[in-house]
Amino acid sequence: MRARSAFVYSLLRLLAFFVPFGVMMLFPILREHYWLAAIFAALIGLSLSMLFLRRPLDAVSTGLSERREARRRNASDESVEDVATD
Repeated sequence: MRARSAFVYSLLRLLAFFVPFGVMMLFPILREHYWLAAIFAALIGLSLSMLFLRRPLDAVSTGLSERREARRRNASDESVEDVATD
């Protein structure tokens, strides 16, 4: 997994939440009910990430699966060597 792709995806997800939250906090009624603004911002952020952040999510997921496969291959090689020496 590339650390850069995970960092970019995390940063974009945070921006997808904090930008709508900041805009909503400009309205006086939502300043009083900040929890409502947080809920709306979370829903908007989720929607935006589902629509526009598919590629960064795929990059992170692919990197994680490749890393897991590499660990499995390394573990299986060691177990084969152990069996061969015994």
